Amino acid sequence: MSRPSGKDTETSHPDTLEQRVLDVLENLRPSLRADGGDIELLGVDGDTGLVRVRLTGACRSCSASLVTLTMGVEAQLLRDVPEVREVIAE
Repeated sequence: MSRPSGKDTETSHPDTLEQRVLDVLENLRPSLRADGGDIELLGVDGDTGLVRVRLTGACRSCSASLVTLTMGVEAQLLRDVPEVREVIAE
């Protein structure tokens, strides 16, 4: 008899969608922190591929925050997590 592994078995990836998104954000976090900012994951919708985040610290009010979000965060998530379709900041 097999035991449940606690891993998401519906995908070929060993971790849940949310965990894979968190892993990407963790990899981006040092760059954001170097500029006095950070990022917070607010939610992941597996049905729509929508990821909601909040930029914090200096990133929240930075004039380049849209570029950071689209060219940095969203681009990396689209590359590394195929289920992600869009990233929005709240």
